[in-house]
Amino acid sequence: MKLIEKTVQRLRLTFRQLETFSAVALCGSTHQAANELARSQSAISTALHELELVLGVPLFDRIGRRLSLNEHGRQLLPQATGLLERAAEFEVGFRHEALPPLRLSASYTAGEYLLPPLIASWKQQHPQATVRLAIANTESVLDALLAFEIDLGFIEGANTCAELLAEHWLHDELAVFAAPSRPLARRRAEPEELTNALWLMRELGSGTREAADRLLESLPGRPRVQIELGSNEALKNAVATGTGLGCLSVHAVVDAFERGWLVPLDVDLPAGRRSLSIVTHRNKQPRQLARDFADHCRRHVQPFDCDRISENAEGSFSRHVVSPTIRQASASD
Repeated sequence: MKLIEKTVQRLRLTFRQLETFSAVALCGSTHQAANELARSQSAISTALHELELVLGVPLFDRIGRRLSLNEHGRQLLPQATGLLERAAEFEVGFRHEALPPLRLSASYTAGEYLLPPLIASWKQQHPQATVRLAIANTESVLDALLAFEIDLGFIEGANTCAELLAEHWLHDELAVFAAPSRPLARRRAEPEELTNALWLMRELGSGTREAADRLLESLPGRPRVQIELGSNEALKNAVATGTGLGCLSVHAVVDAFERGWLVPLDVDLPAGRRSLSIVTHRNKQPRQLARDFADHCRRHVQPFDCDRISENAEGSFSRHVVSPTIRQASASD
């Protein structure tokens, strides 16, 4: 009991100070932070000043009325945000209230084709949890993590930045495809034909576009990318009109291949394999709900076989791909 009393006496830092600091850092000013926390601007300034006195270092560079995080503030922000989130989970757990929502953001391949069934199976084990999934390109997912707007990110590739940690999750493969009416759909495509073809691609900043550009670097010339589209479904529908060739993850096109309204092309290109990654903030410990969901994703997705190649009924080459299996969670999991 005496040890607890001494610890309380020594601990001058408070959650209110950390909450104030995080709000000012994320909002960019004491005025906006005051509105966010429903407190007076003077109360915000006082709490921030008290925190800097407790820590013994300034946390912001003050330029006129603007506040900009300095090196100490950048170091503290992910730790403070993580601590506040864990404290909120602790509090609502004892009150038996609904937990704060699990905030996810994923690039289009993971967000549209892989995560929905995983969220559904995870919800069976966490019926009280609320999940919010935002789907955006890879660049936007990373920006959301850096701004502490989400708990977990799912992206194509592993290129992030020093503040983020990317963990390999699954292997993925790109497929080059066209409408069945295109002449290249019925024979092997020569490298020169691919160079001269009209290409439809995802927008710059997406992981799929980055991977597709790398894949096509082996062609004898620079491909003609004349149409850029901001979603996989829009790209697939445009290619289906016969306008040009496309390149997307096999996860995005396997259903269209099976139904026959798009066909994979026989191309002499390197294997377009890449990694799908789970991304977290390096300096912020994910809260328990996020760790549980990440573990669920690791356990219950089994990669498809990208290497089964056979001749189709018309004698032309086709690559048959099988969508990842979402393994059903058992009661013992």
